[in-house]
Amino acid sequence: MKSLRDILYGVGLTAVTGTTNMMVNSVCFDSRKVGLDDVFVAIKGNLTDGHQFMDKAIKQGAKAIVCEKMPESMVNGVTYVEVSNGNAALAIMASNYYDNPSKNLKLVGVTGTNGKTTISSLLYQLFKKAGYKVGLISTIKIMVDNTAYPTSLTTPDALTINHYLDLMNKVGVEFCFMEVSSHGIHQKRTQGLVFEGAIFTNLTHDHLDYHKSFAEYRDTKKILFDELPKKAFALTNIDDKNGLLMLQNTKARKYTYALRSYADYRCQILENQFDGQLLKINDNEVWSKLIGHFNAYNMLAIYATAAILGLERFETLRLLSELENVEGRFQYYISKEKITAIVDYAHTPDALKNVLETINTLRTGNESVITVVGCGGDRDRSKRPVMGHIASELSNKAIFTSDNPRSEPPNAIIEEMESGVEPQNTRKILSIENRKQAIKTACQLAEANDIILVAGKGHETYQETKGNRVAFDDFKIIKEFLAELNK
Repeated sequence: MKSLRDILYGVGLTAVTGTTNMMVNSVCFDSRKVGLDDVFVAIKGNLTDGHQFMDKAIKQGAKAIVCEKMPESMVNGVTYVEVSNGNAALAIMASNYYDNPSKNLKLVGVTGTNGKTTISSLLYQLFKKAGYKVGLISTIKIMVDNTAYPTSLTTPDALTINHYLDLMNKVGVEFCFMEVSSHGIHQKRTQGLVFEGAIFTNLTHDHLDYHKSFAEYRDTKKILFDELPKKAFALTNIDDKNGLLMLQNTKARKYTYALRSYADYRCQILENQFDGQLLKINDNEVWSKLIGHFNAYNMLAIYATAAILGLERFETLRLLSELENVEGRFQYYISKEKITAIVDYAHTPDALKNVLETINTLRTGNESVITVVGCGGDRDRSKRPVMGHIASELSNKAIFTSDNPRSEPPNAIIEEMESGVEPQNTRKILSIENRKQAIKTACQLAEANDIILVAGKGHETYQETKGNRVAFDDFKIIKEFLAELNK
C-alpha cells in the first residue's frame, strides 16, 4: 500500500474534502477495475466521462476520489480531491505510485508522423546487441529486456507506462525507447516522466480528426521538446520544415540530422537495391538491410542517438549493418514465381508515397506495381482522396479496399478514396470491399517479377468492423495466396 499524500505529490490540487493522510492500495481510472481501498481518478474521455462512475467506484471499495468537479453529495469517510486536469493528475500519480521509475533509467521518446516504430524498435535491437538491458514501448509490443508484452496503443495510458517502467527497474534495464504519439502528449500520458532525450522524425498529414488543425497537431508534438530538462538531448530532422521549430523553446542539448541539409549528423544514399542500401553517415560507409530514403532517415536517427548516448562509433556502424526490418514495415516476401509481396504500415499519404517511390526506384522497368490499400474508419477523412490519388498515380494497378472500417460503411470510405483519382488514372483502379478478396485479386493479376504492395495495416493481425475484431494478417494471407498460385 502507498500513502495517498505521497501519491498526490506534485499534483495541482484545487480542493480537498477529507484527509489525504491514509494508505491506499492502488490507483485506478477504470471503475470496473476498482477494488478495496483504491483511489479512483475520474477522467473525461472522448466517449465516456469517469465522473459518472464515482459512486460505482466507491461501492466497489474506493476510499478516495480524484476528480475535476466535486460531486453535489459526498459519501462520508471518502476523501475527495479536486484537480484542474484529471489526465495530468493521473500521470503524476502513476509515476509517484511506482516511485518515479523513469528516473532510474535513460528514457528516450520518439515522436513524429512516420518512423516512430522503426526507430524505437531498432534502437532497442541495437542496444540489445551492444550488450545492454533494454526496454521498448511501441505500437507493436512492449519489451522488458527479453520479455514481450502485447499492446494496442502507440502510447499506453500513464498507469501502464509506469507499470512497465517499474518492471524494467526491477530487472536492471538501463535504456528504454518509447514511441510518443500526439494523442499521448495531448492526453498528458507522459506527464511526470523524466526523459533522457527526444527524437523528432517528421510531420505530415495525420490525426486531423483528433487535433482539428495541422498547427495544433504540430504544437502538440512540440510539447515533448518544450518540457525536456537541461540535461536531456533533443534530436530533430531539419529536412522537415517543422524540425527546427521543435528546438525553439527546449532547454535540452540540441542536435540535428538530415539528408539534404547541413546538420550535426548527415547521410548520403550511395546504393539502393531490394536487399539493402549502402549509406554514408558522417563520412563512414555502412550497409543497411533496410531500403528507401525514409529508412535512410531512420538509420541516421538511430546512429545519432547511439552517438549521443555514448556508444562507440565503429561499434554502432557494425551494429547498424546487422539490424533487421521491423515487422510490418517494408516486410517483403518473394514467391517461386518471382512475385515480390511487400506489406507496409503506410497509412498516411506521405508514408504511402515514400513506399511507392522507393519501390519505383528499385524497378528494372518491365514489372508492374499493384497496390492494395484502404483507409481506416472513424479517422481523418481528409486524407482519403489524397491516398487514393497517390496509389493510383504511382501504381500500375491500385485496388481500393477495407482497412479497419470500424463504425463506418466500408464502401463509403472507398468512395472517398475514389474521389481523389484523376481521370487519366481511373482505368488503373479496382474497388473490392473485402480485403481478403482484394489481396487474392492482386495475386491473380500479378505476373513474374511484378511487385504487390499491401499497405495500411502492416503488423496488425486483426481487422476491426463495427466494434468486432477478427483475425487478419496481411503478410500471412498474401503468402498463402502466392503459394497457391505456385501449385
